[in-house]
Amino acid sequence: MPDIKSGIFIMPFHPPDKELAQCHDEDMELLIESDKLGIDEFWVGEHHTLSWEPIVSPEMFIAAGFRQTEQIRIGPAPLLLNFHHPAQVANRLSFLDHFSHGRLNIAFGHGGAPSDFELYDLQSSEMQKMSEEAMGMILEMWEKEPPYEITGNYWNIVLKSSDEDIGYGKIQKPLQTPYPPISVPITGYNSNSAKIAAKYGFSPFSHSITSLPVLKDNWRTYSRSRRLVNAEPDRSNWKLARTIFIADSDEEAIKKARNNSIVKAYKYLASAIKKGPGLAIMKSDPNEPDSEITEDYLINELVIAGSVETVIGRLQEISEYLGPFGTLINMSFDWIDESDKRDWLNSMALFQNEVIPKLSSRINQLIASENSYD
Repeated sequence: MPDIKSGIFIMPFHPPDKELAQCHDEDMELLIESDKLGIDEFWVGEHHTLSWEPIVSPEMFIAAGFRQTEQIRIGPAPLLLNFHHPAQVANRLSFLDHFSHGRLNIAFGHGGAPSDFELYDLQSSEMQKMSEEAMGMILEMWEKEPPYEITGNYWNIVLKSSDEDIGYGKIQKPLQTPYPPISVPITGYNSNSAKIAAKYGFSPFSHSITSLPVLKDNWRTYSRSRRLVNAEPDRSNWKLARTIFIADSDEEAIKKARNNSIVKAYKYLASAIKKGPGLAIMKSDPNEPDSEITEDYLINELVIAGSVETVIGRLQEISEYLGPFGTLINMSFDWIDESDKRDWLNSMALFQNEVIPKLSSRINQLIASENSYD
């Protein structure tokens, strides 16, 4: 098993009363610092009508980020395919892959905000079907040369005209062959998104808001679905997102996690999820009443806050419960002030320089030990 890769994910999450320019500046500063630390990948959400999550075009943010970083891979998480014509997506991402010199990552999805769907006069029941149709069309454009006549239930793509002398009738293909690495976000039990990821050979990307039993089911669903298409699932492709906050002591880390933006973000997410798919995905026991999703539960069960050794121990327990995974994505939220910003950046440095290498070593030792009994 290769060493665990590291990542950062921003929804992003900022209070609506903070100046948008400041929000975007802080997100870009976080990306630049992530690159300096040697973090492997950085993910940016897309939302169109959410005041707490204000990046409406992750591709524009990502393009700016590529010009201010040197090695980190960056991607939208996810690019909401139901809001964009697939031919536009295929062209824009191909351009962005070349613009980045091959550092583009991609996550495809359909989102979950009812107000986003309403803005574009779309029905929530159709979102996943639209997203999967768009995936197939994008891949066909990347894998084949024109002429195209691709017909679907939601979109059509036609490109028959061409002129070799003038050079029209061509589309850009990605720099990475056959295309950039693609992931699909997964959040629930028996996830259709996991099945779609398995069908296309994309990487499963499990969300930080879900409990450990949901994560275990994510891999079970993905691996079973992968074998249905006669392919062996590869755990090194599994991306696992968690919210991790590290300080010198457990007491300090937990105190700061309760008072910075983490608890506020999780309460916000719990409120949104309760109105959507329901809180079962956040519960260790789906039969628990919603009243059990308290601040203490969020901090103790869904957030990993503590010293380096405590965080490594928690993550090792998670790995023993779930089995190995390939990438650990750390969530990052709003900076309240300069002191809080320093705490977040210190936590991120400890995550990259202490937690990731030590966790990888311990997990590989565990795997080697288990293999010795085979």
